[in-house]
Amino acid sequence: MERQELRQIVIGTLRSIAPEVEEGELVDDEPLRNQVDLDSMDWLNFLIGLHNRLKVEIPEADYAKLVTLGNVLDYLNERLTAQGS
Repeated sequence: MERQELRQIVIGTLRSIAPEVEEGELVDDEPLRNQVDLDSMDWLNFLIGLHNRLKVEIPEADYAKLVTLGNVLDYLNERLTAQGS
């Protein structure tokens, strides 16, 4: 999957939790939760949404790695690539 396609899926999933999110305002290297003001339950629902949409396991031990939009995209890309192998 191309990174731009993956980004659209991630942002679409994020918008299902926080409909006010504007894609053009998101910065890849700043903490995502701060940019869209997500509480811990919203964040968990976002990660579950990604799991459901992409069929990618995201263990709780990896949550700390997923801080920025760039982190989320890199992580998912690695997982999807590994699944395709």
